[in-house]
Amino acid sequence: MPHVPIPVPAARQPKDLKPSVPAPPVQLVPVPDRTVHPLRRAVLACAVGALLAGLWAGLARLGWELPRAASLASLHGPLLVSGVFGTLVALERAVALEGRWPFAAPALSGTGSILLVAGAPTAAGAWAYVLAAAVLTAASLLAVRRQPAAFTASLALGAAAWLIGSGLWALDHPVSDLAGWWLAFLVLTIVGERLELSRLMPRSGLSLPLYLLATGTFLAGAGEGLYTARGAGLAGLGLLALTAWLARHDIALRTVRLGGQARFMAICMLAGYVWLAAAGILLLVAPPGTHAYGYDMALHAILLGFVLSMVFGHALIILPAVVRIRPRFRAGLYLPLAVLHGSVALRVASDLLGAEAGRRWSGLVTVAAIAGFAACIALSTRGARSDHARSGA
Repeated sequence: MPHVPIPVPAARQPKDLKPSVPAPPVQLVPVPDRTVHPLRRAVLACAVGALLAGLWAGLARLGWELPRAASLASLHGPLLVSGVFGTLVALERAVALEGRWPFAAPALSGTGSILLVAGAPTAAGAWAYVLAAAVLTAASLLAVRRQPAAFTASLALGAAAWLIGSGLWALDHPVSDLAGWWLAFLVLTIVGERLELSRLMPRSGLSLPLYLLATGTFLAGAGEGLYTARGAGLAGLGLLALTAWLARHDIALRTVRLGGQARFMAICMLAGYVWLAAAGILLLVAPPGTHAYGYDMALHAILLGFVLSMVFGHALIILPAVVRIRPRFRAGLYLPLAVLHGSVALRVASDLLGAEAGRRWSGLVTVAAIAGFAACIALSTRGARSDHARSGA
C-alpha cells in the first residue's frame, strides 16, 4: 500500500506538543467514528486500482505488449504519484486530523483516478487531483496552525508542491516539466515525518538551519525543473544534503540495532536513504538534460528506491490506523524488500548502460516485489486473525 505516513498520535493530538514515540501497531488505534470507515475502504480500493493501472501502463512504457495498455501509457506517472501516493497520504492525513472535511481530499483523488482509468478526458481527472491537493494543503495548514513546527511546515510545503504540480498538469504542461514538484511532494512529506521523530535524537544548534537550507535547495531545484542544468544541480545538491542530515539525525540509526519489526522498519528507512543519495548524485553527474536516461534514473531511484521502501517500512503501522487491519511482522517481509531494491539497482544500471532488456525486466521485478509484499501482508493478517480467534481475543 504505497503511502508516505505521518505519525498518527502526534497529528491526532495537536495540543500535546510532546515528541511522538514510535509504538507497536496495537497502540495506534484510529478514531472510533465508524461512519467514515466505508469511505476509507472505497478510497483504498481506488488507490489499489490506480496502482494496478499505473503498473500496467509502466510495463507498457518499458516495451511489454499488454492489452489496453496504450491508452494508459501517458498516465503512468499521474496515476502513481497522485492516484496512489497522493490518495493514501491524503487518507492518512484525514484520519489523523479527526475531521470530516479532510476526507474530501482522498475522495477527490480517488475520483480522479476513476475518471482517468475509465477513459474520461484527461482534464477531468487532472482537475480532480488539483482539488484533492488543495484540500490536503488546507488540512496541512490547519495542522501547522495547531502545532507550529518545522515538521508540520514541511508537510504543508509537500502538499503545496503536489498542488502546484497537479495544477501545471491540469493546464497541459508535460509531466517531465513538472515532475520536480511531484517529487518534492513525496520527499518533503517523508522527510517532514522523519524530522518529527528526529526530535528523539540529540541535536546541535545548527541542526534545524541545515535542514531548512537542504530543503530549500532541493525545492528550488525541483521548481526550476529537472531538465535545466541549474534545476538538476540544485535538486541534486538538496537531495544529498537532506540525506546527510537524515543519516546524522534519523532515529532509524538507533532502532536498526533492535530486532523484529523495529529493525525491519529501520532497514527500510536506511536503504531508502541510500537511493535518495544516489538520485542526488545522478542528477549531478548524469542530469536529465544531457543524459538519455538521466530523468528515468533519478525518478525511479526516488519513487521506487526511496518512497516505496518507506511504504514497505511503515505499512505495518499505518494499516491498523487507517483500515483497522493488523498485519503481524514476519521475517518473510525481507524478501520482497530485497527484490524491490534489486529491481531499482537493475533499472539504474540498465539506464547507465543503455540496456533495454534490463530496463524491461526491471519493471517485472518491481511488480513482483510489490505483489510479494502485498501477499506477505495478507498472509500475516490472516494468521493474526486466526491466532486471535483461537485465543478468544
